[in-house]
Amino acid sequence: MHAQGRVRRVLVADITPLRGEGRTVGRITGLWGECLAEFFGTFVLIILGDGVVAMAVAALPGSGRTATPTTIFVAAGDWLLISFGWAFAVCMAVYVAGGVSGAHLNPAVTIALAARRKFRWASVGPYAASQVLGAFVAAAVLFLIYHQAINAFDVANKSPKSGGNALATYSIFATFPAKYYGGSSIWPLVDEIVATAFLLIFIVAITDARNSLPGSNLAPLIVGFAVFAVGTSLGANTGYAINPARDFGPRLFAYFAGWGKVALPGTFDNGMGFHFSNYFWIPIVGPIIGGIIGVLLYDLFIGDVLHARLKAQAAGEEEEVPVGRAGPERPTGEVT
Repeated sequence: MHAQGRVRRVLVADITPLRGEGRTVGRITGLWGECLAEFFGTFVLIILGDGVVAMAVAALPGSGRTATPTTIFVAAGDWLLISFGWAFAVCMAVYVAGGVSGAHLNPAVTIALAARRKFRWASVGPYAASQVLGAFVAAAVLFLIYHQAINAFDVANKSPKSGGNALATYSIFATFPAKYYGGSSIWPLVDEIVATAFLLIFIVAITDARNSLPGSNLAPLIVGFAVFAVGTSLGANTGYAINPARDFGPRLFAYFAGWGKVALPGTFDNGMGFHFSNYFWIPIVGPIIGGIIGVLLYDLFIGDVLHARLKAQAAGEEEEVPVGRAGPERPTGEVT
């Protein structure tokens, strides 16, 4: 293009790899490259997701933008801020990593897809390790950015990390159960199972080519909306971890950064009736169970019906198409 001021479209082939064109590039086309994408995608997810919690808990109060230095979670406002923040965190992270690895960014998603979507079981461990590591590194970077605000809040709230009761600033990094559970492990576990089941129902529905598949590369945005739906409707009981890497990676960092037992093993008691103990395993086990249940429920009620329609169509049988169709120019939802 010779016209002055016009911007030339840069093709992928025009971008020189940072690693050069040698053997190193060839090594990142497979699982190693997918793990890099899972690491970086989860890094983006936690920077933005835990970042919005840091804004609500420490940065906004400490910067003088709330009524007092310890004013947090006023009515539903902060919860909506956090729910929107996590929704867009998921959306942006999926856009970043989706083209390389599918952007699981969540061991519960990876295991569920291995169980029912023929994802390679041999890749589950490397994917999960990359996700946890990405979350851990993101938590460290986030602490670097917000440590002044976190320390200021702890001082104002008279809750030093070393005392084991700095629950508010710990919540920037990982989750904990609501006070009304009274220290029970069963009901927080059930909550994480149910919330993650819905997350996987939404994810497999949104990405199912047989169903009403979102067009124009909107799937990451719709997945973000799904996370917003889970957070606003099912989030307060446990903080909707719904992702073992999202919780354990930052939790592990919080332990090393000085939050102690409230991070690991996840034990807290304020002496006034709010307590829980050894909570760390619930945001790991619950989402894994819930993810498998979610994809099974989707297949039982929706996936099998779509499969049966495709089989009937392939056999040339007449089929009554419901009003509203499954998608534009694909009565069964299948992309041909």
